[in-house]
Amino acid sequence: MTSSSTTTKTITTPAKLYGKDIGAYDDVDVDELLAQLSPEEITMLAKEVDPDDSFLPPSQRTNYECEKEPTGPLDRKKLIEHINKQAMETPDRPELEPYVPGLVRGKKWIPPPQEKRMQEAEDQIAIDMGDEYEQALSDATQEEIIDLAAILGFHSMMNQDQYHASLLNKGQPVGLGWDGITKSSIQKVFPAEAPNQTNPEEMIKRIKDDDSKLVDVNLNNIKNISDENFEKLFDALAANTHLEVLSLTNVNLTDRTALLLAAAIERNHTLRVLNVETNFISPPVIVTLVKSLLTQMTIEEFRASNQRSQVLGNKIEMEITDLVEKNTTLLRLGLHLEFNDARHRVAAHLQRNIDRIRQSRLNQRK
Repeated sequence: MTSSSTTTKTITTPAKLYGKDIGAYDDVDVDELLAQLSPEEITMLAKEVDPDDSFLPPSQRTNYECEKEPTGPLDRKKLIEHINKQAMETPDRPELEPYVPGLVRGKKWIPPPQEKRMQEAEDQIAIDMGDEYEQALSDATQEEIIDLAAILGFHSMMNQDQYHASLLNKGQPVGLGWDGITKSSIQKVFPAEAPNQTNPEEMIKRIKDDDSKLVDVNLNNIKNISDENFEKLFDALAANTHLEVLSLTNVNLTDRTALLLAAAIERNHTLRVLNVETNFISPPVIVTLVKSLLTQMTIEEFRASNQRSQVLGNKIEMEITDLVEKNTTLLRLGLHLEFNDARHRVAAHLQRNIDRIRQSRLNQRK
């Protein structure tokens, strides 16, 4: 018994271009060949090539070139009038079959029938909660079920009055139920906030005298404080040894006076809370204020939001973040940071400061 094997050989012909092998063109300098072409020849060559390069503008990728002269600037009104005129003058295409109301031509699409198993599942969803819970729910009143839904957090199943009544244990409103509509609640009228009666000059004098009973100064919403008084206030603050809280919200604080405040913070040893919200401080000066907190490391809370510039910018926020990460005593920062990276880094560092202080207190108790 003899066995024979057949071997098949495939003969491939080298690819050729203009009678030469493709490999013969590897050493050809394309730039040198293009330099020998005239502008007309380059234009003809470009018309025959459609480069698939998305970085090229469409005018260089298409073979069509418009040689017409521009007719002038665009007149939108005349263009719309021309389009409307063309539409009115162009005759409608005749319909091969006239429209007949109610007549269906062709094959009408009919949705496939739904499986019986899926249909039954949609009709009824059975939840086995046990006999005890089934009995409790079957005997529960509508108000009790509403309270249970509020406790479980199903606030979308009820209106606002029912939800808050369940949380506050006030009893459900009469006549609402599941189908009740939310009625407008009467707004609570709060008395207007009394104006700040603090005398700035008296506070400046007490701060300058280093009054041991003065630990909290609130000058909020006093807009008639002059720059001269601000200078006296911050000069006195630098040498004060008892003041712990200073609030200067909405007092028309500017960059010039804010820089004096930053210099006073660098010399003060007792201030713990500083609030300069709602003023006219620029982002670079806010950075200077945050930087001044690093000198004495005593301030635990610093607030400076709602300034002249609502958006600080990425550069300013990164500088503030770097300064906050160097501060080991700051626990709360009142600044609106737009970028997620800055917000997360600041929040993580403040949390580490809080944890470290809490741990040190625990160690002292032991």
